Amino acid sequence: MGPPLKASESKPVPEINQASQAISASPPPLKHVAIIMDGNRRWADQHRLPRLSGHKEGVKALKKIVSHAGAIGLEYLTVYAFSSENWQRSREEVRYLFELFANVLRDEFDELAENRVRLRFIGDMSTIPARLKKSFDRSMEDSKDNTGLNLQVAINYGSRLEITLAAKRIAAEAAAGKLSPADVTEDLLNTYLFTGEIPDPEMMIRTGGEMRLSNYLLWQAAYSELYITPTLWPDFTPENFDEALEEYAQRNRRYGGD
Repeated sequence: MGPPLKASESKPVPEINQASQAISASPPPLKHVAIIMDGNRRWADQHRLPRLSGHKEGVKALKKIVSHAGAIGLEYLTVYAFSSENWQRSREEVRYLFELFANVLRDEFDELAENRVRLRFIGDMSTIPARLKKSFDRSMEDSKDNTGLNLQVAINYGSRLEITLAAKRIAAEAAAGKLSPADVTEDLLNTYLFTGEIPDPEMMIRTGGEMRLSNYLLWQAAYSELYITPTLWPDFTPENFDEALEEYAQRNRRYGGD
């Protein structure tokens, strides 16, 4: 998510509006972009700041990207906010991130709603603090009829975990006689994933230069175009986002064909 959004009578903010000019005349050439927002801690190290400050700056970058994505007509944006492996980080950092999620949701929801953003939180919610999970549930319910950008925030998300949980649910239904082996298809399995209602991303962007998927949307990204940039997430701008879209538009997606 992002830092607290301030209600304003002049929206979008100038830099976002300006960044949107280049491609606002027509919708983007794709529906769904997924992002691995990497580099917050390295950004803080480079600026000789506490590492937690990098997460705060990363939230500011996300605010701009969400606003811009909505302004240019993108339908779906899915961002990796907290992985199932991030529990291995220090207790201080994990606590700070959860407080950041709660504060952002509290302070930004009204403006997101004004911009018709529909929020979904995807991941294993069984270990999320109860108060935070309640906020997630309320925001999803309150935004379910919004018709603008669909924003998915992956929290306590891991793709292997997601697929394992889906397989367990399918196995349980098969054991109960509700499914037969012949019923199990790619389409069926897809409906059991956290993203069952969401189309697969055509492009996955990773900031920070690392060349891996980090257990993110492994099933859904089977045919996604990858865009890796060395830019650290807090420095990633709407202009950078547009550059990724422009490169995507030049690619030839063959899906294993000629």
